[in-house]
Order: sequence, then C-alpha cells, then structure tokens
Amino acid sequence: MPPAPVLPAALRTISPLDHHIEAATGHDIDTLWAYRDRGVLDEPHARLVDRHRELVTAQTGVTFYLRLLNRLSSGEFDVDDALFTRIDRTVEQLAEAADTRDTAARAVRAALEPIEAAAAPDGKQLSTDDQAALLAIAGGAKLYEHLLTGRVSVTTASGTRIPHAELLRLEDAGLVVRDTGHPVHAGQPVALTDTGRAALVAAGRTPTQPPKVPAGPGTSTSAPAQRR
Repeated sequence: MPPAPVLPAALRTISPLDHHIEAATGHDIDTLWAYRDRGVLDEPHARLVDRHRELVTAQTGVTFYLRLLNRLSSGEFDVDDALFTRIDRTVEQLAEAADTRDTAARAVRAALEPIEAAAAPDGKQLSTDDQAALLAIAGGAKLYEHLLTGRVSVTTASGTRIPHAELLRLEDAGLVVRDTGHPVHAGQPVALTDTGRAALVAAGRTPTQPPKVPAGPGTSTSAPAQRR
C-alpha cells in the first residue's frame, strides 16, 4: 500500500514525538514525509516515517474526542439522560483512542532505536553537489551513450544531467548502482544503494538545507488524520 501523501503543515496534527524524531534524524517532519513519498529514505527511516504517520492519525483521534467531550460539557445541550449517554460513550472512545496512540508511540520509539544507534558520525559528509546528484537519481535516472558522439552521461527524470565521471565516483563510493543488464545506448537504470539512501538522510545533519518538496493536496480538517 503506497504511503499517504504529504499534507500541508497547517493541516497536520503534532505528535508527542515530533521533536525526538527531528533530533534523531536531523530532518524536520515535513521533509521526512516528503522524502518518504519520493522513495529517498533507506529502510529504517522509511519504517520510522510509516510508524510516525500512524502515530499522527492516532493523536488526531485523541484530539477529536477531547474536543467532542468539551463540546458536550459546554452547556450547549440539555442536561438529560441522552447527554449523559453521549458523554459516557465519548469517554470510552477517548480511552480507546488514547490506547491506540500509546501503542503507536511505542512503535515509533522502537523504530527510532536502530537509527539512534547508527547515528554516531563516521567523519564522512556528502558535498552539496553529491547530495543534489543523489536526490536527482532517487527520482529515476538512466545512463545513456549517444550513438553519434559516444558521449556518456546520466539523465534523470527531473531533466538533470550528471557527468559520467561523477557517476563513476558515486559508484566507487557505493552510493549508486547501475543495472548493467541493459545496453548503455538504450539506457541503463541507475538507482541509490542502501548506503546512498543512508548517506542522503545523514546529510540532513549538516548545515546544508534540504530541497523544498511540494506538498501533496490537503484533506478536509474534519477527517481525524492530520498533523498540526
């Protein structure tokens, strides 16, 4: 099942672990969600984002029932048996929503553990050019050889061209891999390795600003699955 689209920040609920996640990964939540949708994240970070989305949904449910309970006790409704029944039912639903949220929060903490364990710096950092190249390749890329000129270069889905020498350097570093089962004149697919994905995520801990990724379409604020 594909991940949920990134919602505008104004339409998403803040989860209780947002700051913890941002500190552990070096990325803000919106960037992590956007990277997840683009397939940039390595497996541990992708799992973390998926668990975080579940936590956001659960936290929104808690907020929904809290607001409903507040409305029921606001004096807007007649104080009668029907109101007491609605309040009792809402309290039960709030308790269930809180249990769901707590379970989701434990799953997020479990997904954070391997990321925090691997967060020790190894002295290697991506340059700005390497980061841009990896981001471009993550969106889809192929290595082509021009039949007439013999020139070899990588063309990405975004239209960016990456010189062959730079591709070889990224390959030597274990950051990208080519599918050599395809002829180069027809286009050899180029993809990030797990090491490349991890390095791209780790680059968020440097002063380099990650590129802005357009957010997906929002949803109605009445639906209980939104952040902030």
